[in-house]
Amino acid sequence: SSTRGHMSSEIHPLGVRPSGNALTSLREDVERRVRTKEQGLGALAALGDTLLLRVLESCAPRTLAALAQTSKAMRAFATHADVWKAAVLETFGGRFRYDASWFGTFATAAERERRRDGDDVHASKRAKAEPAMARPRTSVSAEIYSDALHQRYMCASMELEAEWLEVSTVPEETSGELSVRDFVAKYEAPNVPVVIRGAAKDWRATQTWTRESLVEKFGDVDFVVGGYDMKLDDFFTLDACEDDVPLYLFDPNFGEKVPELVSDYDVPEYFAKDDLFSLMGADRPHYRWLIVGAARSGSSFHKDPNATSAWNAVITGRKKWVMFPPHVNPPGVHPSEDGAHVAAPLSLVEWFSNFYQYAYDGDVKPLECICEPGDILFVPSGWWHMALNLEECVAITQNFVSKANLRKVIAVLDTKCEALLSGLDKSRRGSLGELFNEALKSSPDDEVQSILTEYQSKKAAKAKPSALGDAFAAGASFSFSFV
Repeated sequence: SSTRGHMSSEIHPLGVRPSGNALTSLREDVERRVRTKEQGLGALAALGDTLLLRVLESCAPRTLAALAQTSKAMRAFATHADVWKAAVLETFGGRFRYDASWFGTFATAAERERRRDGDDVHASKRAKAEPAMARPRTSVSAEIYSDALHQRYMCASMELEAEWLEVSTVPEETSGELSVRDFVAKYEAPNVPVVIRGAAKDWRATQTWTRESLVEKFGDVDFVVGGYDMKLDDFFTLDACEDDVPLYLFDPNFGEKVPELVSDYDVPEYFAKDDLFSLMGADRPHYRWLIVGAARSGSSFHKDPNATSAWNAVITGRKKWVMFPPHVNPPGVHPSEDGAHVAAPLSLVEWFSNFYQYAYDGDVKPLECICEPGDILFVPSGWWHMALNLEECVAITQNFVSKANLRKVIAVLDTKCEALLSGLDKSRRGSLGELFNEALKSSPDDEVQSILTEYQSKKAAKAKPSALGDAFAAGASFSFSFV
């Protein structure tokens, strides 16, 4: 288990250590820890640590609390932070305030719900079924080895290596010195990232969106956090949580919920003219997001949806970016053959710790940068990218379709693959391409019409059976379709 980065030797609350420590420990100590784990877990030890944690995440909280009393080893698993985090989210969704630990959060939320709802039939079924639970003692050392238990605490507490932050290779421009024409020619047309320094520094958002002002104005507004609706004031209680994968506010409907927020920023001139999805009106997929996250939160490696390009403006805080061109998979990142699914470390710090050192091994090197408040990053269509918040960060991002990436977007939408398309209900994804093509016909731009006609002509030519296909079709009970 890699442990690059600096951390204290005892970072797990119950003293669980990574298995690599066994290589440098006394034999008697190793045997004692192995025996403690095997005896404490009993038959469940056969599952392996990762699978056991997954099983525990499906258990009722009362069962977890009971299991935690059975042995030192089981206490380490049954009180694991991620197990209780899952219990909180499954039981309460976003209706909680963080309280010291995920177990404490569950206990506090359950008690609050009991007091509020009593015997109300609408109360959470699980919360009503759970008796008040005493917080398990953490003074008893578990004295076992487990990478699965230790990893999340390591990633949550280790300091970031200086080498992870010092590289800056994304091209940079200064707002006011880069014309729209030059942006298109140098970056958008060739599909190359660029940081435009200071492009958002004069926005009202950059001047006024402090945590205090946002909570004062919108503290009772529900935003999407980890897929759940959560009040902004409750969300900010999570800053006391030391998670390796902190919950992230990522809301595509913030503009409809709070129009005032949209009026606090302007779409930069480089991206304002060509936003061809806007031709779809209310039928367009999600395209803009309010993003708020604590230090170490962010987004793991992905490509933006529907082959769109994007711009990301940092309002407060600092973001570290790592980017790879479309044809180069980042180390540790494994997309499925069709690109619909991606296997990668969930923890951004885990990726840096275990894979960053290999990022420069290939012929094609990544591009990196840190965006400061007021900076805007252009993320070209198809580029792999990850963003790590170095401190609490507020940002705005928008995805768009321009003439530069229109051909790719039309082609992706034409696949009608629900797993590849996003930003709208699954029931509508299959027809998104047809709706977009129809909307494009209303564009007065001759180049747009030319691109659309060209694609449709090529598609018709591919769909036309060849002479060989006709011959087979005429003489057999099957035919080939060449596409």
